[in-house]
Amino acid sequence: MPRATAKRPTKTATKATRWLSSDEEAAWRAIVQVMVKLPWAIECQLECDAGLSFIEYHAMARLSEDSEHTLRMSELALLTNASLSRLSHLVKRLESRGLVRREVDAADGRYTNAILTKAGYQLLVASAPGHVARVRSLVVDALSSAELRQLHHAAERLLARMETSS
Repeated sequence: MPRATAKRPTKTATKATRWLSSDEEAAWRAIVQVMVKLPWAIECQLECDAGLSFIEYHAMARLSEDSEHTLRMSELALLTNASLSRLSHLVKRLESRGLVRREVDAADGRYTNAILTKAGYQLLVASAPGHVARVRSLVVDALSSAELRQLHHAAERLLARMETSS
């Protein structure tokens, strides 16, 4: 590991390092491999079947869950874990394909809404079965019901820790 070169001590420099045990390291490395390989496997299926990246599909899916198929860009950015800048570029790409459009929020002109178009919704509906089949084959069907519940609970705990840490 690289040594800290800053003049002031960091949080990690002031505490003794708790190195991972061999079991902890093996679990961590397995999680890292899933984090690296799973998005690529999902991305390849979506790109091949629908011409969409995972983040494009995810943003369109989140829009489809709203009764009006409309969300403020700031809210969609939070839901997709994208910066407003990244989301703006993404929505611009989707707009150029006629899948999403942007409009000033009628309730508050300071905001911009992203709206899933009819064509976008149709593409989403057409691509959902292949996406679900890929998710099922790579994750859901590989686990028992009990393991899936455990994975769900573990993922929720990890997410909660990430959201409360700075």
